[in-house]
This record gives sequence, structure tokens and C-alpha cells, in this order.
Amino acid sequence: MSNRNSLYKLVLIGDSGVGKTNLLTRFCRNEFNIGSKMTIGVEFASKTMEIENTTIKAQVWDTAGQEKYRAITNTFYRGAKGALLVYSVTERQSFVNLKNWLTELRENSPKDITIMLIGNKIDLADNREVLTHEGTNFAEENNLNFIETSAKDATNVEYAFLSILTDIFEKNKKKEILLTESVKTVSSSRQIKLDENIISKNEQEKKSGCC
Repeated sequence: MSNRNSLYKLVLIGDSGVGKTNLLTRFCRNEFNIGSKMTIGVEFASKTMEIENTTIKAQVWDTAGQEKYRAITNTFYRGAKGALLVYSVTERQSFVNLKNWLTELRENSPKDITIMLIGNKIDLADNREVLTHEGTNFAEENNLNFIETSAKDATNVEYAFLSILTDIFEKNKKKEILLTESVKTVSSSRQIKLDENIISKNEQEKKSGCC
């Protein structure tokens, strides 16, 4: 893989209070702050990791879920390779609002962006309002990857990020292979055309020298 593909921007989206910031800090710094303050505007953090012997730098962007910050939408999504669509399994409204978030994401992102649906806060099992199969069904209906996590006890957090980053890595690798093959095909076509022109020119010279 070339160096230009080693920086992957990921965005965390979803309602305020679903645990986006804690997912970011758990993944990037292996920290959890039960009293973390609500995100204002945009924040991001980075983490470097290895995928198939290639060094990948994940730049994870977190944004406030409130409507008043929607003006930053274009900047937030620009250049994103992947998105983590987050809801809290303890708050049904955050699950209901997923459709709006997904619509906004797809309107402002590349068509081939990789999206993972995350049902967070599974450590609060007694307060669960959204069942696992509901998340699975939503993911299948919208062609998304899906996993449930807990930023508090770290359940599936590393796996979720590694999974989406690996998907992006594989997509980029396929693109590079196709691009290389395309360049080879064009070069081959040009060479064939050049050879044909040389042959044609030689034949014309032979004919003109026959008289």
C-alpha cells in the first residue's frame, strides 16, 4: 500500500449522549471517563496500528449531536473513509434517529464510505430498550456492518474499529490493484497502436520503393 492511503479518517455520528466521545477515548487512549463532558463542536484523536504489515493511522473525529452544530457538517464529513453510526441500547429514541443520521451521512460522504452500526452501552443490561436483533435488522436493511459495544468495560471497542479499518484497507488495496491494471492496459494499448503504426509505415515504405 502506498503512503497516501495510510491515513484513514473516521467519523463518529449519532445522538448526543450515546457514548461517542467515550468510544473515541477508549479506542485511542484506552481511557473511560464516566463524567465526560458533552462534546462542543468537533474533536478528534489519532491512533496508529498495523494491518497486514502496513502502518495505518486512524484519525477519529467526534462531533456534538445537537442540531445547533449542524453547520459544521461539510467540514466534518470531508475526506472520511469510514463512519461509526452510534446509538445507545438504553435509549430507544437514539435508535429511532438513526435514519436521519444515516441520510445526512450518505448525502455528505463518498458513495463507497464504509459504515458500521454500533449499539453502545451494553454494560447497562438492566436498562436496555433496544434489542440486539433490532440493530441486526436495521444493519441488514441498510447494508451496514453491526456490533454492540461497551466503552465503559471496553467490550468490542477495539474489534469494532479494527474491523472498519480493515474493510477500508481492503477496499483501498483493491482500488490500487485495479488502477495498476488499468494503467498497464492503457500502456499495452498504446504500445500495440505504436507497433501497428510502425508496421503500417514500413509497409508503405516498401510499396513506395517497389517502383
